[in-house]
Amino acid sequence: MKSASFRFHDSLNDFLPWRRKFSVIRYEFYIAPTVKDASESMGVPHPEVDVILVNNIAVDFDYHLHEGDAIEVYPVSVKHGTPIKFILDVHLGSLARMLRLLGFDTLYENYYEDKVIVQIAVTENRIILTRDVLLLKHKVIRSGYWLRSQHTYEQTNEVIKYFGLTGRFRPFSRCLECNGLIMETTREEVEGKVPLQVSQDFDEFFTCSDCLRVYWKGSHYDKMKLVIERFQDV
Repeated sequence: MKSASFRFHDSLNDFLPWRRKFSVIRYEFYIAPTVKDASESMGVPHPEVDVILVNNIAVDFDYHLHEGDAIEVYPVSVKHGTPIKFILDVHLGSLARMLRLLGFDTLYENYYEDKVIVQIAVTENRIILTRDVLLLKHKVIRSGYWLRSQHTYEQTNEVIKYFGLTGRFRPFSRCLECNGLIMETTREEVEGKVPLQVSQDFDEFFTCSDCLRVYWKGSHYDKMKLVIERFQDV
């Protein structure tokens, strides 16, 4: 039996049982596993890992453990200015609407299977947001985040903080239903698509470039502005 020691830093401890948090973990093995396999067997998904040091030397996920190795594992440090595109698992519909409201490119369908989410994430270079740690352990996934909270507002705060999104909002630029881009249109273009009273009472109208859903600045608009303000200083 061989052994190595692991220490996980900062937010990576969220994946560990309380007895192992912020401590040196003895990891025993017979056949030398990769750092990726060893870390994930302890619960830490690789998309949330950025830097791995073995005996103070940087290695990649394919490094195979040796007797006596001391491994330090650090979480992702998100680079500001990097294009942000998300894809969410089937349990995160409310979060998808919230991120779209803030203007972020967010794919979501309540029928997506895990293999579809993984394929789209890889093909379109999207970040997976999920409450399912196992989903993040697919080897081909490059970027992802496990949401700690089960509540929409707290989840939104998590995403904003983790990815440094403050100052990058583009409110009302994406359709809440399908993620399409919102464009300004005319009263004439929306005749018959909105209630008559609405077409008489409002001057500004907007439509989704994909699903053609029509938006206007009714009472719901003021409520959504208050929601957006809630996240401005996160």
